[in-house]
Amino acid sequence: MKDIKDLNLNELEAVIEDWGVSRFRGRQIFSWIYQRGVVDFDAMTDLPLDLRRKLKKNFCIQSAILIKRLKSQDGTEKFLLELKDKNLIESVVIPAKGRITGCLSSQAGCRFGCRFCASGASGFKRDLSASEILEEVLYIKNYSQCKKLTHIVFMGTGEPLDNYANVIKAIRIINSCDGFNIGARRITISTCGIIPGIRKLSDEGLQIELSVSLHAADDKIRSYIMPINRKYPLKDLLPACKAYIKKTNRQVTFEYVLIKGINSDLQSAKKLVTILKGINCKVNLIPANFIKEFNIAPAAMHEIFLFKNILIKSGINVTLRKSRGVDIDAACGQLRLRYENK
Repeated sequence: MKDIKDLNLNELEAVIEDWGVSRFRGRQIFSWIYQRGVVDFDAMTDLPLDLRRKLKKNFCIQSAILIKRLKSQDGTEKFLLELKDKNLIESVVIPAKGRITGCLSSQAGCRFGCRFCASGASGFKRDLSASEILEEVLYIKNYSQCKKLTHIVFMGTGEPLDNYANVIKAIRIINSCDGFNIGARRITISTCGIIPGIRKLSDEGLQIELSVSLHAADDKIRSYIMPINRKYPLKDLLPACKAYIKKTNRQVTFEYVLIKGINSDLQSAKKLVTILKGINCKVNLIPANFIKEFNIAPAAMHEIFLFKNILIKSGINVTLRKSRGVDIDAACGQLRLRYENK
């Protein structure tokens, strides 16, 4: 049975029009699902009974099962969902002053194997459909304590630009006034640096935020911690980012995970300043999460602050991300990895 969330509004309206039903019913269905969070066709009481029966016969709304829900002392909540083929994905809701952010997965597993990330530790399983991505948002809205979202980030399990079509389709419904109605500038795609995807994204006409996982300022270190760098090295990635900035007139955020003994020394900070000179960007410094399986640990706080100060003194816009949900393994892939290894 097809998941109705795989249809955008035009596609849904076309289906029900073929059934001899007025197209405006499509907007009613969208409103029930995305704005009211209803996942039962029988509860859509302003739809004709015959239409509800036909919808039930041809479509489902919800197929994932909530396996585990954890809440951190800092308010962060994590959801472990089981898909219909038994694959597991994670979604996180992060409350902060003035915003409530939903962190979504785009794939079950990840094929890129970054050394600081648990997402790919058990390999790549498959892409998520648009409906499965949207289901993550529904679970957050329906079951989290916050009950609403102001921001969306594709920073969970998987590489969004490796599942391009489904991610973009989901984003358009998340952004739509008939869907979740979350502003484009409050939606962020984070990529490990898939250059063809970055180029394609610049042509979408979406004012979303782009975040690029950099994590090193030279190819040797970056290739060690991010194998994707062997295919898309810095000499090609940085010009692609510059072209994206020029075409979209949007600032790019470079993510930089500070890993003890690998990329957090002062020399690395100075190299980072050099390669980012003249680029309209922001650097988001992130203390690494401790991952036992990879022997990864965060840099010491004094080293992190020295690194940050070098960037600031060089005129680079920089933020330092505060770790959230540490007590519930809220980092990408950690809870899923724990369950898969049982």
